Amino acid sequence: MNVIELSNLSKTYPQFTVDNVSLEVKRGYITGIIGPNGVGKSTLIKMMLGMIRPDSGNVKIFGLEMPNHEVEIKQRVGIVSDDCFYYEHLTIGDTKKMIAPFYKKWNDQKFNSYLDQFELSPKKKIEDLSKGMKIKFSLALALSHEAELLIMDEPTSGLDPVFRRELLYLLADMMQDEQNSIIFSTHIVTDLDRIADYITFINRGKIVFNDTRENIFERYTIVKGDLQLLDSDIRNEFIGIRETPLGFEGLVDTSDQVTQLFGDYALLEKPTLEDIMYFTTKGGRMNA
Repeated sequence: MNVIELSNLSKTYPQFTVDNVSLEVKRGYITGIIGPNGVGKSTLIKMMLGMIRPDSGNVKIFGLEMPNHEVEIKQRVGIVSDDCFYYEHLTIGDTKKMIAPFYKKWNDQKFNSYLDQFELSPKKKIEDLSKGMKIKFSLALALSHEAELLIMDEPTSGLDPVFRRELLYLLADMMQDEQNSIIFSTHIVTDLDRIADYITFINRGKIVFNDTRENIFERYTIVKGDLQLLDSDIRNEFIGIRETPLGFEGLVDTSDQVTQLFGDYALLEKPTLEDIMYFTTKGGRMNA
């Protein structure tokens, strides 16, 4: 069953376009949305949430149309974003008092437990919080009203490595309930190597792939070798290739014949998500 269904979503800006995107997000899984900065990840999420109206296309969450059922949907959604804004002069406790009444399933005990866990004082003003502390506060709010879907837009940006690891453990705990779902948008792809079930790669306003993490790692291969192994035809087989005076490194589709061409003369490795994103985004031939 799908928790989110996007159909032919498009949004055009003077310098940028989200171009006819269709995407199904499975319920009960963590879906990572990756891509360089400025390629459409945040725009796509804001269209999901009704913060930006698409020029065309449809959004369904929990099988309900947005924006027709926006209030009902948002009762069941938690949001953590690098762009979350609060009244700076208010304290954490005062902000909670403003936000909590909007949610029918608000749980004060759970919220206070998260404040203790994140070492956040309810008396501390929003303006005195660091960027990382604001993300922690947003997470405490998002997890305190029994949200079935957690949408996170660049949540680890500005967080120290210790809390980034803690956050990943928190998300894993949330997924013990198989009805819960998480969308995690980031350009720090190492965060998803451990936890994501599905990966959606967006580049230049289009979806490059949307598949399970296991299938993606099976699909691609990194090839490293001496420049003498290359000719113009072989270079064209690479999704992206980087050449230096010492040799080359490139990404290929594992199903292609190119890996067989090199035999034992090149080193074949499984890529990381970062490798896949780098070579796909750059494309073509890169010299150094």
